[in-house]
Amino acid sequence: MRYSSNHKAETRQRIIGEAARRFRKDGIEGTGLVPLMKALGLTHGGFYAHFQSKDALVQASLEAAAEQTLERWQAPAAATPARAVIDHYLSAQHRDEPGEGCPLPTLAAELGLRGQPSATADAMVARMTALLADCKLAAAPGDEGIVALAAMVGALTLARAVSDPAASDGILAAVRAALQPPPEA
Repeated sequence: MRYSSNHKAETRQRIIGEAARRFRKDGIEGTGLVPLMKALGLTHGGFYAHFQSKDALVQASLEAAAEQTLERWQAPAAATPARAVIDHYLSAQHRDEPGEGCPLPTLAAELGLRGQPSATADAMVARMTALLADCKLAAAPGDEGIVALAAMVGALTLARAVSDPAASDGILAAVRAALQPPPEA
């Protein structure tokens, strides 16, 4: 059987697309190569014609997921960048469809735990930070604790996922400075 000249590139993109969806939904460790390839009608052995390792697929998939996420926000963010990103990011739809959403909530924690921070995470954090640069924290009375906890968990997760030590330290320092506990009695 003859394949088109771009068959290998198309197959690689199919693998990356499916892996990006599964990694966001099920996590890196929760996504096996055999079920991934089987879902695409491919063999496990065929995987190695496209990638040297699962880690190489993780990196390619993270790049694809980051690009897809940022592209999705281009049009809405053109008018009111921060508001559009916040409203979409913190929506029930985004929460309930992790396979189609931002890779950071699922993958940042796993990348940090695996000791494999990613330059792609660095770039995504930088782009998101730029979109949200003018935001102010304004918790409603009674919500300060949950906002502070969410900020701390998010900061630690991102700090573990980025590969640049200065960026990692900067994330921790920025959130630490933004959270103002009540004065001691």
